[in-house]
Amino acid sequence: MTGGTPAARFTADDYRARMARAVRSAADAGLAGLLVAPGPDLVWLTGYAPVDTERLTLLVLAPGRDPVLVVPALEAPDAGQAAGAPALTLRDWTDGQDPYAATAALLDGTGRLGVSDNTWAMHLLGLQRALPATSYAALTEALPLLRAVKDPAELELMAAAGAAADAAFEEIRAVRFAGRRESDVAADLAALLRRFGHSRVDFTIVASGPNGANPHHEAGDRVIRDGDMIVLDFGGLKDGYGSDTSRTVHVGEPTDEERRVHDLVREAQEAGFRAVRPGAACQDVDRAARAVIDGAGYGPYFIHRTGHGIGVTTHEPPYMIEGEEQPLLPGMCFSVEPGVYLPGRFGVRIEDIVTVTEDGGRRLNDTTRELVVVE
Repeated sequence: MTGGTPAARFTADDYRARMARAVRSAADAGLAGLLVAPGPDLVWLTGYAPVDTERLTLLVLAPGRDPVLVVPALEAPDAGQAAGAPALTLRDWTDGQDPYAATAALLDGTGRLGVSDNTWAMHLLGLQRALPATSYAALTEALPLLRAVKDPAELELMAAAGAAADAAFEEIRAVRFAGRRESDVAADLAALLRRFGHSRVDFTIVASGPNGANPHHEAGDRVIRDGDMIVLDFGGLKDGYGSDTSRTVHVGEPTDEERRVHDLVREAQEAGFRAVRPGAACQDVDRAARAVIDGAGYGPYFIHRTGHGIGVTTHEPPYMIEGEEQPLLPGMCFSVEPGVYLPGRFGVRIEDIVTVTEDGGRRLNDTTRELVVVE
């Protein structure tokens, strides 16, 4: 079986350039090559998205060698239809053959190899047996920024995914919340994301009242009541690229304290966004947002990083967190999402996806950041 290939948004030349860039980055990092199993890295490098099974599928990239995709023979026809297939050589293997020996023959047999993070343990162990003189490093450690800088075509798709998530929020704010279960509203959100073009919904957090103090609350059977603050956080993939946005709404008129905390988070989110510029460190975005919340005495209630990268997955490097000194580069995309979470009472989070421009940052989410009152 195969999961097929994504819509042809990029050409073989695009994938050829990505693979060449990956090989150069690997050489700069002291790697003898890259081994890429099914998952987001393989999709980004080749346009091929097979179902991940126990049969070995592996892209082999090494300096001075043409890209080769080792693939089970029964899946070779589908692999050959991938948009990036003309930019690589297919090397198929049949059941009963040793795919690890076939892979080993494509490499020099020594050195340190980068391996995609979702490679099955059984495959990595098989490669180690076939290549005993090699060592391995996870791609997120060895090449954390492999996919981080988006080209103009990718940025266009990111913007479209953000606009689709915004459209979902504009519709969900008009539905009735009071008297319904969180899971009902979450189902509405998922349906809206799909209606506006998402092929995959990764999460629809609906955290009402005290559940809002749990940043990753799973929407459940709690019935939403008048007076609840509700954190909405939702996103997924549209045309292969991610959306992720959070807004906090309130059923009926909020208290003065609830408005004050919401305004504080909105101010922190604005400060984080204003810190985005080429050359700034990732941690500068976190520091800017956190300083606002710390200054108001709510620092202990901001319990997560300010942001994460996003692209062909909804969470990927770089991360906006203290200690991350990686400079921001034009084309990077990431969330800016500070929050305040008061245990047993309520939570507030406001999140936009932001891309770094030549002279600052641009938001890919444009819905209001004011506290929205719903019914």
